[in-house]
Amino acid sequence: MTDSAPPLRLKKNEERRLRAGHLWVYSNEVDTQHSPLSGFEPGAAVRVEDHKGHCLGNAYMNPHSLICARLISRDPAYVLDASLIKHRLNIALSLRQQLFPQPYYRLVHGEGDNLPGLVVDRHGDVLVVQISTAGMEVHKEAIVAVLEKLLKPTAIVLRNDNPSRKNEGLDSYVDTVSGTLPETVLIEENGARFEIDVLNGQKTGWFYDHRMNRARMQHYVKDKRVLDVFSYIGGWGIEALTAGASEVMCVEASKSAIDRLHHNAGLNEFNGASVADKLASVEGDAFEALKSLRQAREHFDVVIVDPPAFIKRKKDFKEGLGAYRRINQMAMQVLNKGGYLMSASCSFHLGHGQLRDTLLKASRHVDRNAQLLEQGHQGPDHPVHPAIPETDYLKAFILRVLMN
Repeated sequence: MTDSAPPLRLKKNEERRLRAGHLWVYSNEVDTQHSPLSGFEPGAAVRVEDHKGHCLGNAYMNPHSLICARLISRDPAYVLDASLIKHRLNIALSLRQQLFPQPYYRLVHGEGDNLPGLVVDRHGDVLVVQISTAGMEVHKEAIVAVLEKLLKPTAIVLRNDNPSRKNEGLDSYVDTVSGTLPETVLIEENGARFEIDVLNGQKTGWFYDHRMNRARMQHYVKDKRVLDVFSYIGGWGIEALTAGASEVMCVEASKSAIDRLHHNAGLNEFNGASVADKLASVEGDAFEALKSLRQAREHFDVVIVDPPAFIKRKKDFKEGLGAYRRINQMAMQVLNKGGYLMSASCSFHLGHGQLRDTLLKASRHVDRNAQLLEQGHQGPDHPVHPAIPETDYLKAFILRVLMN
């Protein structure tokens, strides 16, 4: 950071988390007598100092946010500009190119790639960018320019409609800012093909974070009857069909997602034959659908439960924990003897151990015994920052559920 960057002075002992590797500064950690928050503009560059004035690195800040500053570099010589963005994008790209033979992955995962506030998903020649902080918004044009030069995409879409932008005082919008968006955006994952909607779909149109967990799932489904709950546009269900499942039933609340689900099934084959006729769907609430399936005495060899976050905030924990227990309990009730349950959670506030214990309690409630076979989390294109637990949000378990 240049010498002209104003200092953001911390209170005594509040630098310990940063020295331990964290990147965030909370507003209550700032020495506001020395560094009044009212003196800073959203997105401003600052030099973070301990209470004695020793430089801890440079950051960008937003005085109106609980996380009022995010560290960019511990070396004050490095500034957040096009050069640093290009350098860190190259580092991120090198990891993905080593791991994935095709250009379908999350290219930038915020703090996990040392670019806090920035997410970039690569859908072949189409890039979808999400900016969630005022500090990164300042550099929006530089980000787009670097991506254009680095990857020469057909189109770059800004999906800046994340609710978290409101906390940063940022507008919500979706815009194609570079190139021309093709009529269809096709991706491939684990041998399956999907057409996605990058303008109106959830998040950036696809969830790459479960790629490895879906690959694990494929080992359990050949010749099996599969139920995919919260199916969205078919990530789990269609990948089960392309791995040889005998039939798949998908449960999804969104009619538009179901329409795309069936369309995507038509893009895929198993042993040279279309899998579309092996796919059935139920439109409606997942809890009600599972209740109806149980009443109809329907049973499945494999049940997949990958719900949206039931616990979005700490205060939602008790209610959300109950929802995870109920949905998994209901899933076990429609499993055949010795069937497999794939259960996942994207709620950061629900830890790996808590989900495991929830699955145990659910199995005991329905008088079943559970064998934990495999555990998973987000793929390596969603790297975890080891000092920031919030970046380690995804967890998944594969269980075999047996009668007593």
